[in-house]
Amino acid sequence: MPQDTDDNVSQSRSLDRTSVEDLNLPSDAFEPLPKDEAQDNENIAGPSLSFGQNVWLRFKQRKAAVLSAIIVIVMIVVAFGSTPFINKSTLVKSHPEYANLPAKVPGFGAINGLNGKIKQNGQWVDAYAQNNVPKDKYFIAGTDYLGRSLGQRIVYGTKISLIVALVAAFFDLTIGVAYGIISGWKGGGVDNVMQRIIEIISSVPNLIIVVLMLVVLKPGITSIILAIAISSWTTMARQVRAETLSLKNEEYVLAARSLGESPWKIAIKHLVPNLSSIIIIQTMYTIPSAIFFEAFLSFIGIGITAPETSLGVLLNEGQKNFQFLPYQMWYPAIVLCILMIAFNLLGDGLRDAFDPRGQR
Repeated sequence: MPQDTDDNVSQSRSLDRTSVEDLNLPSDAFEPLPKDEAQDNENIAGPSLSFGQNVWLRFKQRKAAVLSAIIVIVMIVVAFGSTPFINKSTLVKSHPEYANLPAKVPGFGAINGLNGKIKQNGQWVDAYAQNNVPKDKYFIAGTDYLGRSLGQRIVYGTKISLIVALVAAFFDLTIGVAYGIISGWKGGGVDNVMQRIIEIISSVPNLIIVVLMLVVLKPGITSIILAIAISSWTTMARQVRAETLSLKNEEYVLAARSLGESPWKIAIKHLVPNLSSIIIIQTMYTIPSAIFFEAFLSFIGIGITAPETSLGVLLNEGQKNFQFLPYQMWYPAIVLCILMIAFNLLGDGLRDAFDPRGQR
């Protein structure tokens, strides 16, 4: 019996060799792999990335958001880095001999509108030569009706807009986040009372609040900041409160409560890190709203007023001469549009980076 078994095994081996030879396969084609190599083939190899690294990789895929971030950084550096060179005294001082000069950029002599020429009676004339401006004197964005450099006023106006935006972001990150966490964490009657307060604040338009501020304050950046401090944080508070209601029932929060940690420690260690995506995204959307709010108030004359400057003030002054000197309104309008669009696209990119489920 054992002899028959050995014959069967040898016969099957010979058949296997024959079939392997017929298929032109190597003799060791069906030999089992070593144990370590077989295990490596079954493993799924990939880099171990943290949450922040994943967010950065997804953010880099959004080219518009990356470009917007670069534009925002450049505007911030230019606006705040020019403070030693641009101050209120240089912005207010008038030079009638340089009034209403068009833009003149070195190296663009062949481009009308950027070479110091302006169209009069259907012909392009050199405004700098007519006003006897020295050859080494030029204004990249032209001048206004008082001969003040429009480029310097735009840079300073951008700085004012960014200051208002930073103030709005500050109140969002302090009052809005704290209010939303407390409301969502407490729940019940406390939550109902706090939400009714938000509804009352939200029902009053920001424009009405600014007008009321003018009763006790003069028009300026102070009244705008107070109006933003009163009402700009309500949207952030609502979103943080809604997310807190769901997070406070998670296992890690319940475990922390069972261990006796105080609500403030739980909020700092567990809630705020998990709310970071909502906080960052909402802040990015609050900033352009605050910039437009300041520009609108200054444009209608109840925000920042002349001789001080902002993008809204420049738009107000430029629209008076728009028919004859359109550049005085176009340049600040372009800067305002770029600033708002950049922040909006940056907010969209951050939203997609923090929440990949929203990608299509």
